[in-house]
Amino acid sequence: MPRRILVTSALPYANGHIHIGHLVEYLQTDIWARFQRLRGERCLYLCADDTHGTAIMIRAQKEGRSELELIESMSRAHQRDFAGFQIQFDHYGSTHSEANRKLCVSIWQALREKGLVSERDVTQLFDPKTGIFLADRFVKGNCPRCGAPDQYGDSCEKCGSAYSASDLKNPVSVLSGATPEVRTAKHLFVEIEKLHDFLNQWTQGGDHLQTEIANYLKGHFLSEPLRDWDVSRPAPYFGFEIPDAPGHYWYVWYDAPIGYIAASDEWCAAHGENLDDWWRSDEVEIFHFIGKDISYFHTLFWPAMLKSAGLSLPRRVQVHGFLTVNGEKMSKSRGTFVMASTYLDHLDPAYLRYYYAAKLGPKVDDLDLNLEEFVAKVNADLVGKVVNLASRCARFVRSTGLSPAYPNDGGLFQAAATLGDEIADAFDGCDLAKAMRLTMSLADRANQYVDSVEPWKLAKDKGRAEELQSVCTVALNLYWQLVVYLSPVLPQLAEQTAELLGQRVSHWDNAKRPLLGGPVGDFKHLLSRVDAKKVQAMISASFAGDAPAPAAAPARVEARSEALLPLCSIDDFNRIDLRIARITQAEDVPGARKLIRLTVSLGDLGERTVFAGIKSAYAPESLIGKMVVVVANLTPRPMQFGLSEGMLLVAGDGSSLFLISPDAGASPGQRVR
Repeated sequence: MPRRILVTSALPYANGHIHIGHLVEYLQTDIWARFQRLRGERCLYLCADDTHGTAIMIRAQKEGRSELELIESMSRAHQRDFAGFQIQFDHYGSTHSEANRKLCVSIWQALREKGLVSERDVTQLFDPKTGIFLADRFVKGNCPRCGAPDQYGDSCEKCGSAYSASDLKNPVSVLSGATPEVRTAKHLFVEIEKLHDFLNQWTQGGDHLQTEIANYLKGHFLSEPLRDWDVSRPAPYFGFEIPDAPGHYWYVWYDAPIGYIAASDEWCAAHGENLDDWWRSDEVEIFHFIGKDISYFHTLFWPAMLKSAGLSLPRRVQVHGFLTVNGEKMSKSRGTFVMASTYLDHLDPAYLRYYYAAKLGPKVDDLDLNLEEFVAKVNADLVGKVVNLASRCARFVRSTGLSPAYPNDGGLFQAAATLGDEIADAFDGCDLAKAMRLTMSLADRANQYVDSVEPWKLAKDKGRAEELQSVCTVALNLYWQLVVYLSPVLPQLAEQTAELLGQRVSHWDNAKRPLLGGPVGDFKHLLSRVDAKKVQAMISASFAGDAPAPAAAPARVEARSEALLPLCSIDDFNRIDLRIARITQAEDVPGARKLIRLTVSLGDLGERTVFAGIKSAYAPESLIGKMVVVVANLTPRPMQFGLSEGMLLVAGDGSSLFLISPDAGASPGQRVR
């Protein structure tokens, strides 16, 4: 019986366009949902535009059009950008819909009936220039807890604290730059402290949340009484007026998550299904993918609303970190605040889909888009390992097709089929990075096979045509397995491969059965190498300022000398992340005189492939299990034989080499200080 899964991403706000930071979440969710469908599960991916609030009202006034015109145009732009990145929704709606209004009323009535709604005067910040009470996002100042400057009025990006805008130190109105005045108005509140026991049990029990999020909630909120949630705003405000409180409107954070249910309701209406079968059923698993900046709302207020209304609680709230570019926050002045549409003007969406997948683990870690690594990794993995595998063999069997029986390959196909179960577990557990590492390890083995059988040499001897067909059948089936495992990440490559091999990727288990006896089409270009000049053009197009756009990926300068190098500062040294690692695999690199290909484990940080020039001192088999020190944050380096993702620390005088190893008791992943 297939699982029934309903999956959502946070609703994009209709006040701005989609940028590459947003795409971390939507690509993660799309890949996960595609994987579930490929496994045969019934999985709906639903989303909508978040359309209410003061920001929409102010922008519409400035642009001389109605709020409806604004949100409709932004919805078209959002859906265009999502489609450009091959993000596939089952339904895309809007929080400004009749379905959402009705659900807001229904859930509000449930909160009223449970005695959770109260009313009191609120001292709030008011912009004297615009005549508007300021929403949290329209006030900036110093965090009241840690003092970090330039923080918005609801939460601090520095320390993660949540607070009221009136708590900010040195507040400033984002709308006008005026110093806000303190005024009083009636507000409605939801008293979630009355659900404290339930929220404590739900967040701390089971695996609804990542450990980091559960601990964050326990330490910051659940260890003391929960503050009441302010869910109303006085007029003027663009949103839904509260039926039993005329002149007051539901705050955007009340109706936005209800938009998940409204989108479901609209999908059900279009497909003849019942909403209760999805939102009041123990058989449905609800997954929310969100960023860590909104975990507070999704893990306390949202479960409280659902519980009160008798609706299903999320099976999982999966939280991801922020995106940095070249190690820093996205910046218009550096050209790294890249809009989705700008990216699509210059680069293939497959590049970013794969790069994000290769970076996204199951924890709440920030993700860095290093542009130099981006070019190197995509070119080495997707072009050098995957696409190159098909291009090296397909042309040799264009006239004969695949062999009718699967040839002896020394167990390669079966090993890859077996590893598919571990890759599937990684996908299901939101460890996309592990899934990509495992898949690329299969690509390495497949290319080693092709290097060993050399089909281009067999093709020169007509007497070995049957042998040529056999080795190409093996190679193309190993390629087929890679495409199956990568298809949630690279749907376009899967479609192109269907044209080449005459078989569509229809189920995860396609990787367990070889393709035999079928024709092989003309090999057509599958994926281009990333052109660094196009990356630079994208950065230039995103650059804001008077100075010239900076280089996207400056060339590395390597110096070799036995003399002392120039002095470096402690800050320079602190940029080097030295980690303990255990060597789990070691093998010769065919055609390389000095290199050994190593797989090293960094514990919770995962595995890396490192090419080390130590063959003169160490036999590969002697290295298995050794503890070593690696530079873990070195920019991956593309080599003829693959991508090296780190560097071992080795001592030597030019005639001998010695691995630097930690004392007994050290563990993989520990930082060397």
